[in-house]
Order: sequence, then C-alpha cells, then structure tokens
Amino acid sequence: MHRPRLIIAGTHSGAGKTTVTLALLAALKENGLVVQPCKAGPDFIDPGHHQVVTGRPSRNLDGWMLGETVNRAIFSHASADADLSIIEGMMGLFDGSSPTQDKGSTAELAKQLQAPVLLVIDGSAMARSAAAMAFGYAKFDPAVRVVGVLFNRVKSEGHYRLLRDAVRSATDLEVVGYLEPDPAMAIADRHLGLRTAIEEGQGEVYARLAQSATRTIDVNRVIALARSADDLVLPAEPALDLSVSQPQTVRVGVAYDAAFCFYYQDNLEMLKAAGAEIVLFSPLRDATIPDVDLLYFGGGYPELYGEALAANAAIRSAIRAFSERGGAIYAECGGLMYLTQAIRDMAGHRHEMVGVISAEAVMRKAGMTLGYRTVRLTQPCLLGPEGTVLRGHEFHYSLLEPTGELQYVCALSDADGKPVGPDGVMRRKTLALYSHQHFGSCPDVVGHLLGAARRARRDVAPARTA
Repeated sequence: MHRPRLIIAGTHSGAGKTTVTLALLAALKENGLVVQPCKAGPDFIDPGHHQVVTGRPSRNLDGWMLGETVNRAIFSHASADADLSIIEGMMGLFDGSSPTQDKGSTAELAKQLQAPVLLVIDGSAMARSAAAMAFGYAKFDPAVRVVGVLFNRVKSEGHYRLLRDAVRSATDLEVVGYLEPDPAMAIADRHLGLRTAIEEGQGEVYARLAQSATRTIDVNRVIALARSADDLVLPAEPALDLSVSQPQTVRVGVAYDAAFCFYYQDNLEMLKAAGAEIVLFSPLRDATIPDVDLLYFGGGYPELYGEALAANAAIRSAIRAFSERGGAIYAECGGLMYLTQAIRDMAGHRHEMVGVISAEAVMRKAGMTLGYRTVRLTQPCLLGPEGTVLRGHEFHYSLLEPTGELQYVCALSDADGKPVGPDGVMRRKTLALYSHQHFGSCPDVVGHLLGAARRARRDVAPARTA
C-alpha cells in the first residue's frame, strides 16, 4: 500500500516543528492537495490547528501508548483518501520516554510507519555547525530515514545559502528551504502550550504561513520526499476498526467549546464505530444538557473560563441532577476540574462548578504534572472490570483539595512502571480522572463505557425528558 507520508521532526523542543508543519500544511492545501495531518505523541493543541488548516481531523500516533499495529491501523484509516500525509513529531527526533531507547519518540514512530523524516533545524545562530548537526541526526540511528533538512528562523537568503552549502558539503540530505522569523506568524502560548485553534481567529496567521512557505520552501521537493516513502505493509486484520458498522443505539453528549476541546479523534471514532451517536454541547453557552445517555467531558482550559462556567448555573444544575439520578458521566482532566465543587484559578479567584466531586481544583503556578501513565482499574467502573489496563498521559497544573471523602478506582504508574498514585474519582455512575486515556490502548473499554451508558439509561429512564 503506497501512502505518501513525511514526518516533520525537530532537533529539540522549540526548534519550530509546529510552525513548519502548519506552513507546509497550508501551502500543500493551497496547491490543491488533500493532506492528512497527524501528530506524534499525546498532544491536543497542535492537532486542533492542523484540522483548521487542512479541514481534516488530525490523528495522534504514539509508540508508547498505542504500539506499532494500532498506529498503523489509525494511519491507514486516516490517510486512505489523502494525497499525502504530514506527521508532526514531538520534542526532539530521538526524545521519548527513555534516555537510552527510542520508546515513545518520533524516531520510533518513523520506524513503525516506515516514514521518511524532514529535520527542522533552528538556523538563527549557526552556519557550518548546521552540517555537524544534520550529519549526526541522519547517522545516529540508521533505521531512521532522515531525508532532508528545513531551516527555521533564518533572516536572509544569504544566511540560508551558508547553511544549505554547509549541509550539502557533509551529507546527501535534501535541503528544501527555510522559514523567516516573523512575529505575525506566531501563535500565542500559555501554561499548557499554544492557544487552541477553537479560541483563536488564526486565519490570517495560517495564510501568512502559507505565503512564507511558498516563497522560501521548495514545496515540490517536500512532496517528492513524501512520495519517496516505501510501501506500507499492513496486517490483513486491522488492530482497530474505525468504520461505523453498528446502529447508533447510545447518545453521547460531548462537551465541546473553548473550555473543553481536548479529545483524541480516534476516541470519538471508536465510540461511533461501537454504536454511539455523538451530540456536541457547550457548558459555556448552552442552558441545559442534551437528551443523552452518557456525558463525556474532555480536557481543556476550564480554569481560564471559570467565571463564564460559574455564571452558567442552569447547565451546572442540569449536569449535577443527571449525575444524582444515576446518569453515566465520564470526564478527564479539565472535565474532572469542572465536576468539582469549585476551581481556584492562578489569581486565587474561586469559581463555583458542578459539585459532583467533593473537592476543589486548585491551580498552581509551578509544579506541573506531566508524563505517560499506565492506568489500572482497581475496582469495576465505567471503563471495565477490575484489572483492566489502559495507557494515556497526564499534563496539568492543578491539584485536587478534597472537601469530603473521595473514592478512587484507578492506580497510576509512569512509563517505567513506577507507581505514581491513585486516579479516577468515582461517585455513583460518574468517573472522573486527571489522566487522559487513548481508547486505542485498550479497545474493550469502549464497549464497557457504552454498556454502562445503556444500563444507566434503563435505570434512569423514568426521569428522562423528551
């Protein structure tokens, strides 16, 4: 199966992978190509920008969370009708969950997908040293096929020629161009990363990125590098079936607005494939919840919208009533924060929240929690029986301060298997975790989650409204 594809990798975090990726996506789309975006690693913000630029949902691929067979299945499904795929890497090319192995790294994903790599180098303060850097990255792991270099933050054509000639003199890598530093092309960031696509009017930024790429990057050479990828061999039976094949028998209300927009696209598609009808609603704007069997609150930035969320007392009351009568609720990170009694933001202001969880979520200016997580269920819950294991990650600045007794039903460990602590607060048929799960790490949880919603619908049916 030939699927043109190219991984955009950086020498380190901050080299400019996201800027380069968005510029290439925008330029390729302007050239009339159907481009499938993907993102290596556990990230929600970059894929949102990918989707706005291309008009196609971006897919997360991750060696540690998902493994090779699931990554290939997701990629194959997503790229089937695309002209080519652009996959944005994470951190530096060889950075992952281990300092001595490639587990969880962009390099590991490149090998799993047999994808060529375009290396992004920050050329702002170097000349011939760029050749040593390019040479080292290309030779470090012969199984990773680095095929080209693109320079970022280069102010002039003359400087670019120095960098290009240096790399060409020491390697056989293609040097495909550069991007100039331009504040007008920058997307603002905050404590969890870039501002999200849903809250930003980024059309002008994306257009400027496309113009810059067309001016200083040989886009045709980028296309050729993507087309140089070997045929991708897939198993006869895919590890995941993401095609909708069952009747929609469960209505799942998904909170989606500027406060809640962190969802893995494949989580939603796995729910659909298992018989879920996805109904979007907004805790910021809507007066009540839709008529659904399961509420799903993803992560996001509820701490930034604390005042607006608190002001919408009607929907908070409706969610609380849904939980109290036994409705099924699943929440992650920002969703967990919203279900507590209150959020205290970075300025110390307290905002009333839903009140299902007997705790307050308190933002910290330091002390970030970050890392891969293995999640083991220590009690039966919405996600399955005791002993069920999923993989995901944590990334948050808040902590729970209990105001009453909390029942935890999950145990966390890090990428090395070291215990991290409990997670998964359960109350009635509400389950709220700090960790984000990728359902592809344990597809059985989708059936358990929808099954729990069906049982809850049966139990609370007399209380439902038309």
